[in-house]
This record gives sequence, structure tokens and C-alpha cells, in this order.
Amino acid sequence: MIILVLMSLTLSLALIDIAIKSYVEGYMNKGEERTACKGRILIRKVYNKGMCLNLFEDHQDFVKVSSAIVTMLLTIYQCITLVRKRHYLKKAGLSLMTAGAWSNTFDRWIRGYVIDYVGFKTKWEKITRITYNLGDFFLATGAVLMMLSSVFHFKKRRN
Repeated sequence: MIILVLMSLTLSLALIDIAIKSYVEGYMNKGEERTACKGRILIRKVYNKGMCLNLFEDHQDFVKVSSAIVTMLLTIYQCITLVRKRHYLKKAGLSLMTAGAWSNTFDRWIRGYVIDYVGFKTKWEKITRITYNLGDFFLATGAVLMMLSSVFHFKKRRN
């Protein structure tokens, strides 16, 4: 049962991010910026043709292929982990990471770039200029859960 729930969660989260990206693509102009939460959250449309922070943006074919390979490997690892007993934190982390990976890989292959749309107003201009999408948050949160799962698993082994 947990396998079905987590696989459904992965698919649902990826589709939600893809839907938001489609909305942003259709209803916002590139470079347009709106605010939410009293100006603390910035909604804008940014095209990312590379990886994180436009890394390798001049090598889009490399980014597309490597993204697809990593997404497939992550999906296989998720499926293997989901059939194992326990490891709930790891399963949740992998489900989030896989959702983010599929969403961003979909963008790279279908649109040719990833649409980022969320930023945060900070006192540091460089950080304020960084724009994310929901898939990025899924990847980051999933990675944190995976690290925590490793720490807790390691502590159990030592005792």
C-alpha cells in the first residue's frame, strides 16, 4: 500500500509542478515579476537552460541527456527502495527527489529549458535574484530527508 501511495505522490507532485510551469509560461511575460506574502515571495518567469543556477547553459545537449540518465537512475533506485521494509524517511526523500527530477527533465526535453518561477526577497541581492521552481524544492527537501535517513540508520548500526 505504501508503495502505491508514494508512487502516486511522486507522480502528483511532478504533475503539479509541470502545471504551475505551464501556467507561468502562458500567463506571465519573461522577466515579469509579481509579489506575494507582503513582498517576501517573488513570482517571476525565468528560463533556465542549464542545470542549477544555469550551470552548463552552453551545453544544453549534455544537460538534457545527463538529466534524463540521472532521473532514470533515481527512479530505479526509488522503485528498489520502495519494495524494501521500513526505511520510510528514505522512501519519502526519494519520492520527493524523483518528482523534482521528472518535472525538470520533462521541461528540458519538451520545452528546451526549465521554467523557474519563485524567488525570495532578502537583504542580499544575489540571493534575491535566484529563482526556483517547485521541483527544485522537492529535490532539496528530498536530499535532506535522504541525509537524515542515513544519519538515523548509521546511529542504529552503531548502537
